[in-house]
Amino acid sequence: MNESAKEAQLGYPTQLIGERDSYESATRQIGSIVLDQKQPRSWLIGFTIAFIGVMLLMVAISYLFFKGVGIWGINIPIAWGFAIVNFVWWIGIGHAGTLISAFLLLMHQKWRNSINRFAEAMTIFAVACAGLFPLLHLGRPWVFYWLLPYPDTMGLWPQFRSPLVWDVFAVSTYFTVSLIFWYAGLIPDFATLRDRAEKRWKQIVFGVLSLGWRGSARHWARYESAYVLLAGLATPLVVSVHSVVSLDFSVGIVPGWHSTIFPPYFVAGAIYSGFAMVLTLMIPVRRIYHLENMITDRHINNMANVMFATGWMVAYGYIMEAFMSWFSGNRYDAFMMSNRFAGPYAHTFWVLILCNILVPQALWSRRVRDNHVVLWLISIVINIGMWLERYVIVIVSLHRDFVPSAWSMYGGTKWDYAMLLGSMGLFVALIYLFVRFLPMISIAEVRTLISEREEGTL
Repeated sequence: MNESAKEAQLGYPTQLIGERDSYESATRQIGSIVLDQKQPRSWLIGFTIAFIGVMLLMVAISYLFFKGVGIWGINIPIAWGFAIVNFVWWIGIGHAGTLISAFLLLMHQKWRNSINRFAEAMTIFAVACAGLFPLLHLGRPWVFYWLLPYPDTMGLWPQFRSPLVWDVFAVSTYFTVSLIFWYAGLIPDFATLRDRAEKRWKQIVFGVLSLGWRGSARHWARYESAYVLLAGLATPLVVSVHSVVSLDFSVGIVPGWHSTIFPPYFVAGAIYSGFAMVLTLMIPVRRIYHLENMITDRHINNMANVMFATGWMVAYGYIMEAFMSWFSGNRYDAFMMSNRFAGPYAHTFWVLILCNILVPQALWSRRVRDNHVVLWLISIVINIGMWLERYVIVIVSLHRDFVPSAWSMYGGTKWDYAMLLGSMGLFVALIYLFVRFLPMISIAEVRTLISEREEGTL
């Protein structure tokens, strides 16, 4: 195997390595996206479309405040509708960033270095979108602080046996640690942009954000210690946060929810959908900004392999859920599964099986994984399938409960779909702003890879 092939296989940036000015090339290629005034026309078109989605979200939220949650399709027995489906879906998407950045850092995986910054940003924005829905679902979101254990004059405390309170602590902790971890990794790059910026106001902004970074040995020692410590804090959150979200369902007695398999099943599904979203966003960004020498085919292939592996974990969860419903001898669980297979929502269930299990089987082929257009389409299909999975868990389990007289059908209203599309617009708009104003690839870590290559530690 020649030298360049070995570098690409290990996830090292290609083409830049071996050049005399490789440090400068890496800094210029990444930093110019932020510091240059001109952006591709595709950026302006995409951001405009995403901003329209944000306005749609604002209209939907305003009307919700004016009329109440009655504008959604929820009713008895289906009191949890699109809001909770969207919440679980967005929280799941936010897990890939922490796994790529924190867990792979602790495992000393070099291929994470060109993609971790983008994945971390995706985590922050996905969790921000997810946090909207439980608050809006409260009915009176302006009193959301009642969920916090503050010492009010009435001596009332939150109901700590409520899963909603668990979500508040889990999601807020996950968001806080992920945000600090993301910002800590940006500090050296802010200093680089500060030193390269030509306009005074940019020098001031990046100077403030860099927290006085000078790149001394003491700075690097403290930075690396803090970064590893934050990675150690963030890694257990990958498991704990979505496990807590799954307990929202597991502690209930509703057939289809009351299952001990939910925590690992939800965590695997979260990583599955998270990696699918990373590929959905990164493949076009890589092409638009010509970052093929930074985000190599090896990075894309590794993410596809992790996505494929977690997809099999999700498939195992489906199989065990059906098996335990039969093996338990519980007629309510058996009816729940038969209702999924052949009930009024059977088409939704079989479409999610197609999206989450059958279509991803194409990833067995290396040729498919190397075809980025096909891989991008598969990642979109998986994202759709994972949303449908949450829809089946929430809606199909609720619409036929223990009392047949309470059975009912559910359908989202135009405001439900407006909230879903609007949250997508918010997420994509934040991604566009991140790409425009912050380095999407870690300059410091790419430089580290280059120095390792030059020192012969490859």
